[in-house]
Amino acid sequence: MSLPVVSVICICFNHEAFVQQAINSVLNQTYKNIELIVINNASSDNSHDIITKIADKNSSIKYIKFTEPVSSTKAFNYGFKQCKGTYLIDFSADDILIENCIEKQVNFFTKQTDNVGLIFGNAYHINDYGIRTKPYFEVNEENEVTDLLLHNTNYIRLLSSGIVMCSVASMFTRKHFELLKGYNEELFFEDLDYWLRLSRLYEIKFLDDFLVEKRFLENSLGNQFHKNDEFSKKINKSLRQIYTESIVRNTSKTENKALLKRIHYGMEQCFKNKQWLELLKFSMIELKCRVRLF
Repeated sequence: MSLPVVSVICICFNHEAFVQQAINSVLNQTYKNIELIVINNASSDNSHDIITKIADKNSSIKYIKFTEPVSSTKAFNYGFKQCKGTYLIDFSADDILIENCIEKQVNFFTKQTDNVGLIFGNAYHINDYGIRTKPYFEVNEENEVTDLLLHNTNYIRLLSSGIVMCSVASMFTRKHFELLKGYNEELFFEDLDYWLRLSRLYEIKFLDDFLVEKRFLENSLGNQFHKNDEFSKKINKSLRQIYTESIVRNTSKTENKALLKRIHYGMEQCFKNKQWLELLKFSMIELKCRVRLF
């Protein structure tokens, strides 16, 4: 029986210091039926030369270079159109796959029902120098997560705010990605919207194991969410669109109550960072959700 193809779509944007290590972590996987697509999202640093040097020695790598930067949603969707994998990994060029990551993910996925569209696991935070600093999800002495609700990740939990998913340690199916018509290219970032749309119709499962090393940098997307700058405004705009679409999608008070928690968190961050116009815009979304609730 042949192993299913896993397509790793690696998006690089000015990651010259890390992209070689990221690519090598894919090439050195214990699982061998991997298709690696590297997308250089118009990097202005030396990423192109580094990727080209690696790709010239590895014919299995498909290298795509954009001349103008696009959103991560558009970049991944473009890479998806070039791939053939049964399973997909959305991989950033500053992160690292642990050597047996994909083998564990595929083994776990093949034990699931056809209704499972995505699995995710735990990750180590690492710094600029690749030193592990802390786990993404807290663990006990046996390296098992202390938050047992991770095993019950569903639409309601994802609607609420909090750390309930680890996108860098996830793998999802081609079938479900096609059914949901890929990432929403109107958005600035991809994961939350896709998780919500997927979990509303299908299942998500948690694999209690460390799979990835996630680099935690000051200029990473996750650190820009609540800063008072143009970058954070783009993120907030996407969040408001996701919340608005969730209000339309929700059919119960429980769902709208969960969404209110996430909206309130966004409002608190806007207040904390003195983003008054952003706070007003979130308040309008909050009002819409509250109207639907009552």
